[in-house]
Amino acid sequence: MSYVLNFDEVDKESLIEVGGKNASLGEMIKVGIRVPPGFAVTTKSYFDFITTRGLKEKIFNLLSELDVNDVAAVNEVSAKIRDLIEHAEVPENILMAISEAYSQLCETCGVEAVPVAVRSSATAEDLPTASFAGQQDTYLWIQGKKNVLDKVRDCWGSLFAPRAITYRVTNNFAHEKVLISVGVQKMVNSKAAGVMFTLNPTNGDPSKVVIEGSWGLGETVVSGTVTPDKFVVDKILLEINEKTISRKHIQCVFNPEGSGTVDTDISEELQMQSCLEEEEIRELVKMAKLIEAHYGRPMDIEWAIDKDLPFPENVFIVQARPETVWSQRAKEAKIGKKSGRQLLMEQAMKRIKIE
Repeated sequence: MSYVLNFDEVDKESLIEVGGKNASLGEMIKVGIRVPPGFAVTTKSYFDFITTRGLKEKIFNLLSELDVNDVAAVNEVSAKIRDLIEHAEVPENILMAISEAYSQLCETCGVEAVPVAVRSSATAEDLPTASFAGQQDTYLWIQGKKNVLDKVRDCWGSLFAPRAITYRVTNNFAHEKVLISVGVQKMVNSKAAGVMFTLNPTNGDPSKVVIEGSWGLGETVVSGTVTPDKFVVDKILLEINEKTISRKHIQCVFNPEGSGTVDTDISEELQMQSCLEEEEIRELVKMAKLIEAHYGRPMDIEWAIDKDLPFPENVFIVQARPETVWSQRAKEAKIGKKSGRQLLMEQAMKRIKIE
């Protein structure tokens, strides 16, 4: 197993090497979905790091007798483990592999120090039965080899964040069986970003795609710090059935004074403007349908619109995971006792006229 793999080298069969999030990115690239380029620091890098530096036994000894109902104890153990990881020296061959991959990404993008998102991708993440979304850390707009290497190590440490430790125990995932990969992905210089679902998350209606978005990077939507614009779109006709434009007062953008991001105020004239054009909405829905068809199940997708590129090259998918709320409910009719297929066919038949 390699220490680093490009996204276009991985797919759903690579879960044990690159985790759920990175495997999904590779899978989407293979079916023609527009995904920003990048690479995965594999689970082998993490495993060799904790093994060769004598951390493995120390980590699992600390976890072995932990009571996750004792919040103070969980926080204390988490801090000790993360300190061990953050102060251990990463083996030179792993550092070199990550450095070379970042240099190649910079060359591909034609940028001396390309800004990237550094995201965790655990082997028990983005699964159909447990998404693990938000359990490990993400770092945005990271530039330069040293900063990327530092954030990769921070992502390794976040496998033992208090919320991640507790979540694994609650969902019966053994700590020692969960490994972590890290995705390093070119940042989209987002005009707007957000999430979309290939069913209506309010009522489970599979005939709709629901898009939520705001100005800037998608973190304000994911974190709930803004009320996003919302668009409910018919899957077959691509008609926008509902459009709710909210007052979006802040946006997450690149920090011009250094690495990372910062929240800034949105100008008064933009606050009540739609963050998406109708053509962008329809392009997102087309991509959502392709992703859902490929995976054969409802999906929870993160998207971004690049301000520097023309339409449709500016529309990107940055993550996709199985939807885990309605999908885990009984496979029964959700609306008016009708199946998803019946609902879809009804929408299509509305436009068919019998002469």
